[in-house]
Amino acid sequence: MWWRLSPAAFFAASERALTGKEPPSAGEPKLEPRDVFASFDRQTLVVFVSATVLLVVFEYWGLPSWFRGSSLHDTVADALGSGYRPYYDLLPYQYWGVSSLLIRVLMPVLVITLVLHQHPRDWGFRVRGQWHQLRPYAIALIFMVPVVYLVSALGSFQATYPFYDFAAEGGWHFWGYHLFYALQFLGLEVFFRGFLLFGLYRRLGFYAIPVMVIPYTMIHFGKPMPETFAAIIAGFVLGYLALKSRSVLWGFAVHWGVAITMDLVVIGREFGFDRIIDVVF
Repeated sequence: MWWRLSPAAFFAASERALTGKEPPSAGEPKLEPRDVFASFDRQTLVVFVSATVLLVVFEYWGLPSWFRGSSLHDTVADALGSGYRPYYDLLPYQYWGVSSLLIRVLMPVLVITLVLHQHPRDWGFRVRGQWHQLRPYAIALIFMVPVVYLVSALGSFQATYPFYDFAAEGGWHFWGYHLFYALQFLGLEVFFRGFLLFGLYRRLGFYAIPVMVIPYTMIHFGKPMPETFAAIIAGFVLGYLALKSRSVLWGFAVHWGVAITMDLVVIGREFGFDRIIDVVF
């Protein structure tokens, strides 16, 4: 009987049953690539290659740290004039939003339209007819509000958020940061829940979700550990909802809403919750 077989004999018998072929002998390689390139269609290959390149480009040239250390920082500040000097430290975060728009939104759209000759609408770029999809996203946002309040008490979150230290001063320091922060989230959702997810779905089906979640989780490295683990869950949930709604619209709204909530609660914990009104208005 099968339970009397050695592990090697058991797996050999299993392979014969599944494939109808004898397993390789001890001297033969156990892994044989079988038509590897034939298993890739053109769209899948284009998405894998272009997404990988864009991830690298954004990591090295799209983040606030690169802008802050480049001559472009002073060049842009000088071009904006002395009136914008109080927001000199804000510029790297505004650059982050613009670079996300260019690298994570515009470049994928160019790949979709010029290389793959498809319409972005079929890759999650849908706005019309999305109101009936709002409910699960609204529930997700409502669920996250108390979670954000609880984790904001942790020192790791208070040391991290807001990224821009002067956001607590309110006015353009807050909204000039968060409006461009929104562009960063738009780019994030379009890239991961749009370009990468919809681009691989045709070939991988729902397995495209965990493939997308891997690099999405990795971009959270360096953030508080609970947030990085939460990104795994968020990636799966938002990925599933994006496929169901065929849009990244509400995922972007939820992501930005959680970010604003986190910053305001951290500011409230540090300066008093009555300060939130002054910051926002």
